[in-house]
Amino acid sequence: MNDCRCGVQRKSWELAFSAEPEEVAGLRNVMRLHLGLWGLQEQIETAQLCVSELTANVIRHVGPGTPTTLAVSMNGTYLRIEVHDPDTRALPTLIATSEDSEAGRGMTLVDAMVDRWGVQLRADRKVTWCELATGLVSENRENGHSEGAGVARAEAMLAVYGATKLPRSATSTVLSVAVAEAAAIDVIADFLHWLRAHGCDPDEALDRAQRHFEAELRKAL
Repeated sequence: MNDCRCGVQRKSWELAFSAEPEEVAGLRNVMRLHLGLWGLQEQIETAQLCVSELTANVIRHVGPGTPTTLAVSMNGTYLRIEVHDPDTRALPTLIATSEDSEAGRGMTLVDAMVDRWGVQLRADRKVTWCELATGLVSENRENGHSEGAGVARAEAMLAVYGATKLPRSATSTVLSVAVAEAAAIDVIADFLHWLRAHGCDPDEALDRAQRHFEAELRKAL
C-alpha cells in the first residue's frame, strides 16, 4: 500500500447526531470518507466498528434519541474516536460473555479491536473514547509525519498546485493521498520542463536530486 501521506491535514472534527439505530450507517460513511481523506485507509474498518459499537452502547444504556456527539482527532500518532452523551451514570464496562451471547458484548468487542480505551466524566457529559495505532512516524497532531525544512517547502508548493491545478472537488485544506501524489508529480514534471527550457539536462538533474535525497536520509539515520 502506498504510504505517502504528505500534504494531508488531519484536523479534529465533531458531528452531533441523535442516537438512533438508523443513524449508524451514516456515521460509518462519514468515518470512511474522512479517514480516506486522511490517508488512514487501513484503520477504516476498525474505526467504523468502534463507532457502531459506541453508538449502540448509548442507544442501549442511555436511550434512543439521546443527543450524542462523535468527535475524531489525532492524539500523536493514534487515531482517537470519542462518543459524547449527557448521561454520567451509565458507564461502559467489560462484561464476561459467552460466544453466543448478544447482550453486553459492545465494549468487549471494542476492547479487542483497539489499542486503548476509557471513559471521561465531565460536568455535563461523559466521553467514551478509544484509540487506534496508525503507523504514522511522527507525533505531529495534524500531519502525522516527520517535519523538516524540505517537507515544509514541498507542502507549501503542493498547496499552490492544489489550489490551481487540482479538481475543484479537492478542498484546499484536506488532500487525499492520491491527489497529493498527483500534485507532487505535476511539480516534478514542471521543473523538468523548466530545466530543459533553460538548456539543462533533466535526467542529470533527477540523478543529482536522487543522490541528494539519499544522502539526507543517511544523515538522518
